[in-house]
Amino acid sequence: MRGMYPHQTDRLTAALDRAGLEALVAASPENIAYVTGFRSLSQAIYRRTPLFAVFSRQGVALVAPMIELPAIAGADVGTVHAYGEFFLDHEPKGDVSRRVEEWAAAATPTAAEALAQALEALGVRRGPIGLDDTYLAFDAWHRAGERLAPLKVVAAGTYFVEARIVKGPYEIECLDRALHAAEEALNEVIQALRPGMTEREAVTVYQRALLERGGSAYASIIAFGDRSAIPAPYPSERALKSGEVVRFEVGALVNGYYADVARTAIAGAPSERHETFHRAIEAGLTAAIDAIRPGVRGDRVFDAAVAAARQHGLPAYRRHHVGHGIGLEPYEPPMLAAGEDTELEAGMVLRVETPYYLVGWGAVTMMDTVLVMRSGARVMNRAARGLVLLD
Repeated sequence: MRGMYPHQTDRLTAALDRAGLEALVAASPENIAYVTGFRSLSQAIYRRTPLFAVFSRQGVALVAPMIELPAIAGADVGTVHAYGEFFLDHEPKGDVSRRVEEWAAAATPTAAEALAQALEALGVRRGPIGLDDTYLAFDAWHRAGERLAPLKVVAAGTYFVEARIVKGPYEIECLDRALHAAEEALNEVIQALRPGMTEREAVTVYQRALLERGGSAYASIIAFGDRSAIPAPYPSERALKSGEVVRFEVGALVNGYYADVARTAIAGAPSERHETFHRAIEAGLTAAIDAIRPGVRGDRVFDAAVAAARQHGLPAYRRHHVGHGIGLEPYEPPMLAAGEDTELEAGMVLRVETPYYLVGWGAVTMMDTVLVMRSGARVMNRAARGLVLLD
């Protein structure tokens, strides 16, 4: 399991410098993974399980419950400080067993005490420190802050957001792998999909194909006919009929990084309406991507997409956004929306989309993943954007 890469170190050090902090303390699963590379299954099962990852100029530390120690022992996560109790026997020989036994012997009763211990070990004694407020309950955040007195504690969720908004080489590689796994798995669905297959069967084909490519699925939407106009439907036993529109919007998770792919298909020959709607949203997506480059505000990209879709066949086209960042979470800043004044930077990875929903008829959709480059934008997708015609 990997530790920190230079990109993450540089981004978080810059956050410390800007805010005048001695340390940043991550609490959300995504921010902990950003600092240490560690992902807790205990926390995934029981989301109130406290974990902390400390980043300082002196080093990194992970605060975790005793149950996670064997999993951490093979990882590069900095120093480890355990809390609570969990009963583990130890093989007398072996580095892993010895390491777990040492950590367990120094365990504190509570997570807050282990966090104080971790900060002390890193030489963080005066503060201020930034404590992640994106995940902890209000009372838990304040209890942790009280235990760290006399250190001054400030809310630090925005500092992690600012650090993570620009991706490093390893992150881009993970996003690329997730995207291509999703595209390849979706292609298997397209090859198999025929009238008579149900939404649930189509989703099962996608999920199985994705697992074969080392990914796991999330939010898999394959919706037929008028059900495609439901923005977030669960798969049903509805069978595909000839002439119907099919909306694909499928996600993948690889190495902790997310990808989304969206395309539209027709079971048979497309109608003029199908072609008009699809042409409009493709024009909107193309215009949005053409507008992406460093220094451009998010609302400029939004305006370009909406104007193009209106000009090319959907004169009343409306959207609340045409995309956002993607990474350790499927929905990250920046937003591509009206009034969004965030300026794009090289290294941002954006999920750009221009769906159109017509309730009672269906939907057409299209989505690409875009890397902001110094000179413009690079589409990371390999899949063609055209309207897919099912045999």
